[in-house]
Amino acid sequence: MDYAQFAITGILVAAVVLFIWGRPRYDVVAVLALLATAIAGLVPAAEVFAGFGHPAVITVIAVLIVSRGLRNAGVVDMIAGWLSPLIDRPQLHLAALTMTCGFCSAFMNNVGALAILMPVALETAGKQQRSPAALLMPLSFGAILGGLATMIGTPPNVIIAQYRADAFDQPFAMFDFTPVGGVIAVLGILYLVAFGWRLIPRHRQGQANAEDVFQIRDYMTEARLGPDGALVGRSIATLPELDELDVLVTALIRGEERRPAPSRRTKLQAGDILVLRADPTDLKSFIEAAQLELVGDEELSPEHLASDEIALIEAVVTTESNLAGRSARTANLRNRQGLNLLAIARQGQRVRSRLDRVVMRPGDVLLLQGDSGAMPDTLSRLGCLPLMRRGLRLGEERRVLLGLGIFAGALAASGLGLLPAAVALTAAAVAMVLLGFLNLREMYDAIDWPVIVLLGGMIPVGGALESTGTASLLANGLVGLAGSLPVWAVLAFVLILTMTLSDVMNNAATAVVMAPISVGIAQGLGSSPDGFLMAVAIGASCAFLTPIGHQCNTLVLGPGGYRFSDYWRVGLPLEIVIVAVSVPLIMWIWI
Repeated sequence: MDYAQFAITGILVAAVVLFIWGRPRYDVVAVLALLATAIAGLVPAAEVFAGFGHPAVITVIAVLIVSRGLRNAGVVDMIAGWLSPLIDRPQLHLAALTMTCGFCSAFMNNVGALAILMPVALETAGKQQRSPAALLMPLSFGAILGGLATMIGTPPNVIIAQYRADAFDQPFAMFDFTPVGGVIAVLGILYLVAFGWRLIPRHRQGQANAEDVFQIRDYMTEARLGPDGALVGRSIATLPELDELDVLVTALIRGEERRPAPSRRTKLQAGDILVLRADPTDLKSFIEAAQLELVGDEELSPEHLASDEIALIEAVVTTESNLAGRSARTANLRNRQGLNLLAIARQGQRVRSRLDRVVMRPGDVLLLQGDSGAMPDTLSRLGCLPLMRRGLRLGEERRVLLGLGIFAGALAASGLGLLPAAVALTAAAVAMVLLGFLNLREMYDAIDWPVIVLLGGMIPVGGALESTGTASLLANGLVGLAGSLPVWAVLAFVLILTMTLSDVMNNAATAVVMAPISVGIAQGLGSSPDGFLMAVAIGASCAFLTPIGHQCNTLVLGPGGYRFSDYWRVGLPLEIVIVAVSVPLIMWIWI
């Protein structure tokens, strides 16, 4: 092993360790790995940042924009609306939800499809008086499985298709993934509907709405301002002790008038009733400092905290959210974002610690109060997924058909070889912007920038792995260890290894690392590289054992009230099925 091989191996090992550790975030790890590769002289200076213009990166960006355009057109909402007659039959309802999510995920971003259908699942679970835990994990797994069916269904497929183009001058076509990935998706969804959901513990309680977990009476207190109160004629902001206390005034009741989320500059009057969200210890200090009198109101409910102007919304902290790893105090939600954090639920249970000190995690469900008009943009800026119940945006039929027509045209141009996928999908994205399916802000918000940075950073690192001969060296070592094992056994090993890595690190990074190694193994065995690349594509997207392996799994963690172990209970049999089905199919079709 020469210097270059030793250096790139060390960089990759360090990157994988950091990916698994999760700190710093994966996009930062990718940039660090890219810089280390450049400093070590493993990538020519002119090509260090070439990954950000790579066709795979452009394709992923275009797919994300087109997905948002289709959502805005009401395409997925229209499909979801067709599910309403099935609510009264639980298993049929689960099947329809999961299959719909899987089908949509084959042609749009799977996180986007889940984001549309998750509120539908929560809403219908409430109507059925069922725990949403029975719906959300199958829905997440269905979204992941659906992405296996096409080239644009998931970033690993895009990466593998473009890697084949770079290595052999011919990419995988749009539907080359369908004979294997499509079959796996169908069988996997059948497993989830018929059997998998039964493996979720019966006692697991997720949340269907705010009343289920966020019991308002449990953490809201009412206090009346007496004639001699310290705040009479003054505003809340003039009480210096409030800045040091975990106390929020969530509503003001003055006679028959109710004001949710009043301004801290509101002048208070004797007789005003303040609805407070406070830490029990801080509440006593605040009551004494403000000279308030505790009162009771048996009718206190979420409606007291919302109005036409003020929204009360549940939202999930995503893996990309800038709230992850921060507390409400450090994020300064009230002053910077205009949001009151009323409660946090973690794995289906309300967090009872002092909220301003609680460090938020991906999967946490937040109960937020703020301006209803600004709430969507604020949540998007924070990287949180709203779970509010809302009417479906069915859209005009002509607009829906136009959106589908634009997308179908891009698929046809790519599938027939008239245009490269990156060009066809970029044209579709531009068309949707020009035709008003989404504005420029929505276009940029639709792009998952951490994933784009990850891809742009790791693609040159993957290239260095191949150009230094390290991929061939590792592949030859694995072939030597395999000895006289048949090709199908080595293929199964590559698939299982890729699946294992994907359960603990980003799936796109897994595909970048494993693609050149798998080709080297195939060449060492004298076998077709296509089959081994297909195994990597399948394995990189099959992250079913942990809530951190895929964004979809993280998103349902909090609303479903799941534990870490619930994922492998349902996911391990699914991964066994995938291996048992994939290996024979790949051997038959690609080797």
